[in-house]
Amino acid sequence: MERILALIDGNSFYCSCERVFDPRLEHRPVIVLSNNDGCAVARTAEAKALGIGMGEPFFKIRDLCRREKVAVFSSNYELYGDMSRRMNEIYRDFTPDVETYSIDESFIDLTHAPFRSVVEAARDLRSTVRRWVGIPTCVGLGPTKTLAKLANHIAKKNPDLDGVCDLSSDEARAAWLPWVAVEDVWGIGRASAVKLRRIGVGTAAQLRDLDLRRGRELLTVVGERLIAELRGLPCIDLEIVPPQRKGCAVTRSFSERIVAKADMHEAVAAYVTRLGEKLRRHGLATSHLSVFMHTSRFAGEDEQPYSASTTVHLPEATNDTLALLAAGRRAVDALWRQGPRYAKAGVMTTDLVEPEFAQRSLFLPEDYKSVELMEALDRINKRFGRGTIAPAAAGIRKPWATKFEMRSPRYTTRLDELPRVC
Repeated sequence: MERILALIDGNSFYCSCERVFDPRLEHRPVIVLSNNDGCAVARTAEAKALGIGMGEPFFKIRDLCRREKVAVFSSNYELYGDMSRRMNEIYRDFTPDVETYSIDESFIDLTHAPFRSVVEAARDLRSTVRRWVGIPTCVGLGPTKTLAKLANHIAKKNPDLDGVCDLSSDEARAAWLPWVAVEDVWGIGRASAVKLRRIGVGTAAQLRDLDLRRGRELLTVVGERLIAELRGLPCIDLEIVPPQRKGCAVTRSFSERIVAKADMHEAVAAYVTRLGEKLRRHGLATSHLSVFMHTSRFAGEDEQPYSASTTVHLPEATNDTLALLAAGRRAVDALWRQGPRYAKAGVMTTDLVEPEFAQRSLFLPEDYKSVELMEALDRINKRFGRGTIAPAAAGIRKPWATKFEMRSPRYTTRLDELPRVC
């Protein structure tokens, strides 16, 4: 039996999450903004019809949104993440073979789904998600991940398909691939599309028919696999078990420019605290911490531009927030320059390892890592919400913190923000 994969994703996912809890938004244009309410990162079809582009700065479209009664929301990642979790629980009721590709997309294996056809299974999956979670979705079907992704794209662009496109047969691929631009194939970026169009490859069908060796010359081995996948030959496996993280980062733009060193210490400490939480959640540790800070690219002529970064090496790999905080403080002291108005900072690390396999230092005391303290910290924050307990170094007032002035309630994760029915 030929393997059949499905890619299911939420339509305008962030906006759809907002609509679930406010039915009055159903046919109204809706957009969701990035951190600090900077740019449009999600748009409904009604908002796209008004000419609002992806990444459009909000200050440029503010008057348009007011005039056209566009519903504007700050990002509500806690809500979106929980809605995504609920959707993936439904997928796992259909099959255990699920790869969560992103917050709104998942690959699932429907080869052995108990339905007369995979199209029937896809339609049932869509209706179940809509009925139980409230999110509209589209499903693409194919024998490879690339074809499933392409089928999903076709389903979105063609309302007559009622949200499901099946590219599992040679006949279906022959009918649809000539109409799909090469830029719309998963894995083909802008630079790759330019290379392909120069040699006359402008559609998915023409890319499929490209000689494999020529594809490797133009697009490396990744392109060769992509062409094979378009021909229905699986080259990219489902990642049922997420691969171990190789790096981790926490970066933010400030809601207000930072001009005081004490504020920068607070901001970096807050980011380091979040980094430590992520590392412990994934059971990983790091032996170094990279910190950067810079001014805005759009600073005025009278402002002093500045950008700097540094890496602090730790005695041994750790995910202990207190050890990471000390490293972050040393980094800020090394980078800080008085005068510039800082717009963004962040902390990053790579080459992550599992703590039990990390090289130990001969010169550190046994209590260098406060394991019990970190475990207690994580338990409290998991039970009562992130940030319930945090190091004082991360600040209290936080005037630099990301602003969400138009954020909707976190309906599904906060008891005090549950929706009310009048």
